Amino acid sequence: MGISWQQLLAGAPVAIVAAHPDDETVSAGGLLTCLTGPIVVTVTDGAPHDPGDRQRAGCATREEYAQLRRDELRHALAVAGLGPEHACALNLADQEASLEMAYLTLRLADVLREQRPAAVVTHPYEGGHPDHDATAFAVHAACARIPDPPPVFEFCSYHAADGKPQIEIGCFLPGGDRGDSLPLSAEARERKERMISCFSSQFHMLKNFPAEAERFRIAPDYDFTAPPHTGKLFYEYFDWGVSGDLWRQLAGEALRTLEGRSESL
Repeated sequence: MGISWQQLLAGAPVAIVAAHPDDETVSAGGLLTCLTGPIVVTVTDGAPHDPGDRQRAGCATREEYAQLRRDELRHALAVAGLGPEHACALNLADQEASLEMAYLTLRLADVLREQRPAAVVTHPYEGGHPDHDATAFAVHAACARIPDPPPVFEFCSYHAADGKPQIEIGCFLPGGDRGDSLPLSAEARERKERMISCFSSQFHMLKNFPAEAERFRIAPDYDFTAPPHTGKLFYEYFDWGVSGDLWRQLAGEALRTLEGRSESL
């Protein structure tokens, strides 16, 4: 790969590509504060069309909720010492990234050409959330479309525990590379906890994520048309509008669409 994830701390420009505002913080907030001039690319605006989340946050409209999520991210990045110039928002609707995988790939390819990062850090393909998996798909597909692509690394997201509805956080799916741990100092942990606290609308979920250490690995080669693991995927326990079968069908359609497009390199 030419670079190890530990070398990311040596000053190389890094793009962190996250599905939602907050994913970059709970999964890589400690790493983020150690990087020199990172760019944080957020795929969705964090606001699903279903009204439940925005009503719980006290927002009257989806647009108001999306603005709240943007403000939360801006505040979290400020805690990390990063200004708005370090953020890039693609603004797809939350829970709908899988419907736009070909488009998302082309958008990310443009960002990577413009930013020219030495590496990309993103989600693994684990069936935890369809937007996480769509983001992983798009990062891999985008890197395949550009010359001298950067290596892809992964942070831990979440997935089903042994095919059960319980959530597994802070580790990769069993059976693969477990990755390497980045222990956080007391100072780094306190800063990450302050970053997490900026996402007040998501605290009911984010409180489950550990702040003591983060785990990273080189991304494996994925077959996005095959299930990430046997059994029921975590997101299939929720009414998020997509099953694993449908997601993989959409991934196959996106691959065919991308293969049919010429790309000027």
